[in-house]
Amino acid sequence: MLEAQRALGPDWSAWLDRLPARTEGLLEEWELVREGDQAWNGHCSLVLPVRTRDGEPAALKVSFDGDEESRHEALALQHWGGRGAVRLLRADPARRALLLERLATVDLGSAPALQACEVVAGLYPLLHRPAMPQLSPVAAFVKRWVAALAEVGRDAPLPRRMVDQAVALGRDLVVDSARPEAPVRVLHGDLHYGNVLAGARAPWLAIDPKAMAGDPHYEPAPMLWNRWGEVLDTGDVRTATRARFHTLVDVAGLDEDRARDWVVVRMLLNAHWTVQDAERAGRRLDREERDWLTMCLSVAKAVQD
Repeated sequence: MLEAQRALGPDWSAWLDRLPARTEGLLEEWELVREGDQAWNGHCSLVLPVRTRDGEPAALKVSFDGDEESRHEALALQHWGGRGAVRLLRADPARRALLLERLATVDLGSAPALQACEVVAGLYPLLHRPAMPQLSPVAAFVKRWVAALAEVGRDAPLPRRMVDQAVALGRDLVVDSARPEAPVRVLHGDLHYGNVLAGARAPWLAIDPKAMAGDPHYEPAPMLWNRWGEVLDTGDVRTATRARFHTLVDVAGLDEDRARDWVVVRMLLNAHWTVQDAERAGRRLDREERDWLTMCLSVAKAVQD
C-alpha cells in the first residue's frame, strides 16, 4: 500500500496528504468517472481505472512529485505515440498526472520466461528511437554511480575483482557513449516482465518508463534479475541466465559483448546500492539483502562464464 511510503520521509507524507485532493481535482477537470472502487499502485504512483467523457476506458496515473526517475515519463510516451508502449491521452507534468489508454492487468510474468524475453526484445526497436534533447543521458548517471562504486571499501561484501571490473567497464562505456557517432536513443530504463501489459491494439505494450537517453545495450539487465526464483528452480543458474541473455541479444540484434558489459556494470551497481543503504542505516545486511547481493553477483558471473 502507498501509505507505507510515509516511512520514507516527510516529502512522501506531504505527497500522500495531497493525493486525494489532487486525484479528485483531476477527475473533475478532465471529466473522468471512476470505474468501481478498484485502484492499483506501484512504488510511487496511484492508478485508477476511469471512463472518459465519451465513455472510453482509460487509466488515470498520479505519481510522486519527487520521483526523478519518472520525470520524463510523459515526454517518452508522447514521443513513442503508442508504438510499443501504452498510449498517452493527456498529461499534466506539473502534477505528475497522466491519462493513459486502458490495458489489461495481465503482464509478461504470465508468459514463459524465454517467450517473454522474445517479446521484450521485439519491443526494443520500437522504443529505441532517436532521443529528445530534454532527456538526461544515462552516461552522466553511470559516471557518478561508478565513481561511488570505485570508492567502496575492501571490507564490503563484494568481490574486489568484480568491483574493479565493473568500474573499468563502466568508465569505458561512459567514454564510448561520448563519441559523436555513438547511438543516443530513448531508453525505457526499467523494461521487465511487470512493465509490459497485454493490450487490445497490440499483444504487449510497455508501461512505466524511466526515460533516459543513451545506449540501447543498457536495457537487458532487468530481464535477467526479475523472476529470479524461476532461475533458481532450474538448478542451473548459469544456463538459465544465459538463455535469457542470449534470447534478448539475438532477437533484438544487439552486440553481445556490449550488452554483457552493461549487465555486469548494472548488476554491480545494484549490489553496491544495497550495501550503501545498509551502511547509511548503520546496520548489517539482512537476509533478503544478502540474497539480493548473491543474485546480482550470480547474474554478472553467468553472462561472462
